[in-house]
Amino acid sequence: MNWYEKLKQYFPIEEMKSKEHMDLLLSEKGHIYNKDEGPNHVLMYADLPDFIFVDYIFVSSDARGQGLGKKLIEKLKEKNKPIILEVEPVDYEETDTEKRQRFYLREGFKHAKSIGYRRRSLATNEINEMEILYWSPSEAGEKEVYEAMKHTYQEIHAYKDKQLYGESYQPVEEVLSLKETHELVED
Repeated sequence: MNWYEKLKQYFPIEEMKSKEHMDLLLSEKGHIYNKDEGPNHVLMYADLPDFIFVDYIFVSSDARGQGLGKKLIEKLKEKNKPIILEVEPVDYEETDTEKRQRFYLREGFKHAKSIGYRRRSLATNEINEMEILYWSPSEAGEKEVYEAMKHTYQEIHAYKDKQLYGESYQPVEEVLSLKETHELVED
C-alpha cells in the first residue's frame, strides 16, 4: 500500500488533502514540505524557518507501542524550533482520539487553549473543529503559535485550493481565532 493510501485509511475524509494537493506541495514546495516514509510510518510536515508544522503522522497498528512515533517526534525536536499540529478533539466513543492526545501530551506538547480552529471541509461540506497542540524548546507563546498556524493555513492547507478542488477554502480569519486572555499578555 502506498503512503497516500495509508494516510487515507487512517485519517477521516474531512482532514485529508487530495493526493494531487500533497504531490503539488512536495514538488512545488519541496524546500519546506517533506515526506518521511518507512514500512510502518508516514510523516508529512512543513519545515519552515521559525517552526515545524506536522501535517500528518501515521504509525501502522503493527508498530504502535514500539516507540516509532516517539522517534519521529524526537527527530523533529532535534531541529530546535516549535512544532505545531492539529488533532481531533477527544471523543470518548472513539478511543484513538484519546490515545493520540495522551501520546502528544507525554511528548511535552501543550494545548493552545486560546486558539480556535473551525474549517469547512471541501470533501463533506461540514465544519470540522480541531485542537492545536504545540511543543517549543523556547516556551513559545500562543500568539506565536496562532501566527504560525495562520501562515500554515495559507501556505499549506489552502495552497492552490481553487485549482485543485474547484473552490476555495474559507479565508484564514474565518477559520482561526485567538481569544485574548491574561495568560497571553507577553512582556
